Amino acid sequence: ALAQANMQISPEEGQFLNILTKISGAKRIIEIGTFTGYSSLCFASALPEDGKILCCDVSEEWTNVARKYWKENGLENKIFLKLGSALETLQVLIDSKSAPSWASDFAFGPSSIDLFFLDADKENYPNYYPLILKLLKPGGLLIADNVLWDGSVVDLSHQEPSTIGIRKFNELVYNDSLVDISLVPIADGVSLVRKR
Repeated sequence: ALAQANMQISPEEGQFLNILTKISGAKRIIEIGTFTGYSSLCFASALPEDGKILCCDVSEEWTNVARKYWKENGLENKIFLKLGSALETLQVLIDSKSAPSWASDFAFGPSSIDLFFLDADKENYPNYYPLILKLLKPGGLLIADNVLWDGSVVDLSHQEPSTIGIRKFNELVYNDSLVDISLVPIADGVSLVRKR
């Protein structure tokens, strides 16, 4: 477990996510990459009474830990969990004419989500981006974690799939006229991407 501890967001980033949720007035959030549930707790505790978060992850082992903490904090009624490919989950939400059975009280369809948190398989960041934009409401916010990737993104000698993915994502966002962006140097770099 300690070997994966670096996958957890820092406490200061957790507080940052919490206040961004409150400032944005978000009611519907999608988190891609849940791990042990700390970030989803930060979001869920900031949501209004009718707010919901959909957590997408591939690990049953780690999300079982998350479920325990959601329940201990009395927030399990605000959190849906979808195990499996987040790319497939997002596509289902885009294509759905009604709420999927695994998220019956959640949002679906284009322009239905207030806030996204992207913190999963880094090589797929560029593939998530167009799907996220389809689902985000105008004025909605994408928070992308690890966009500095310990400095590797600016060092072209680093050609690992994760580094290449984050590098491509950063270029996509930077060159997209449909969004406003700000890179915040908290933790390992957080991009705030607002859909116009």
